[in-house]
Amino acid sequence: MFLCFTDLDGTLLNHDDYRYDAAIPTIQTLKKAGIPIIPTTSKTKAEVLELREALGLKDPFIVENGSGIVLESDDPRFDFSALDLEITTEANLTTITLGISYAQARQSLQNLAQQIGEPLTGFGDLSLEALQDLTQLPLEALRQAGDRQFSEPFLRPQTDLGQLESLATKAGLQILVGNRFCHLLGAEAGKGRAVQLLQQAWQKAHPDQPPVKTLGLGDSPNDLSLLEAVDVAITVPGPQGVNPKLVSQIETKGWFVAPEPGAQGWARAVTAQLNSPFGMAAP
Repeated sequence: MFLCFTDLDGTLLNHDDYRYDAAIPTIQTLKKAGIPIIPTTSKTKAEVLELREALGLKDPFIVENGSGIVLESDDPRFDFSALDLEITTEANLTTITLGISYAQARQSLQNLAQQIGEPLTGFGDLSLEALQDLTQLPLEALRQAGDRQFSEPFLRPQTDLGQLESLATKAGLQILVGNRFCHLLGAEAGKGRAVQLLQQAWQKAHPDQPPVKTLGLGDSPNDLSLLEAVDVAITVPGPQGVNPKLVSQIETKGWFVAPEPGAQGWARAVTAQLNSPFGMAAP
């Protein structure tokens, strides 16, 4: 038994066409085994809800790079009652807030732009047409991506990113670099923190069971905290190979590398863990 935390774009979903067909048999195997599949993503709640329905998942999910955790309000497998966190419930979904509000993220991006003397173009500043050119997503998917609660993606600026990251830290914020966008979010948010909280909530709901193991899959630098938080980490390569910023972690921490990009690589890597003692099989 383990919890499976997975990034979406470029990991469970193919990088270019966002398809997941090749992973469906493995997803079905995990579901039959009672292993939760927990999307851990920069995507919004609205985006993940649609994918979750398409895949027939009922498991929790982590949104906007760990700014929020969403789960069914009556899910008995996770107990957050002992945690001092902001928790809201609407339409049988409970949201646990770890980050800042979207309004705060938008205002903070403007403040940072003033400090560096360079415009910073946020997701909310771009037209649907411009976003479609950048992401190749259909318009309805982009509308869901714009339904943000906690964070603001933005285009990488010309200025030194290190300076911007330093200013963000001083303001109680953080910047994560993804494959397509940088992301501005609250300092207390993070995929790794969300993973740990879900692991703790599972353990509280299962006090008589041994500590649950965790598997994590990701493909980009904004997955680092996810991969560092799990027992077994698997990096999924892109079309050009493993992201260069993950290579040193693979070498020093013994992370696995999926044998192929996208959904096919995801499926083969997860299947390898299912078919052998957990954490012992390279994909």
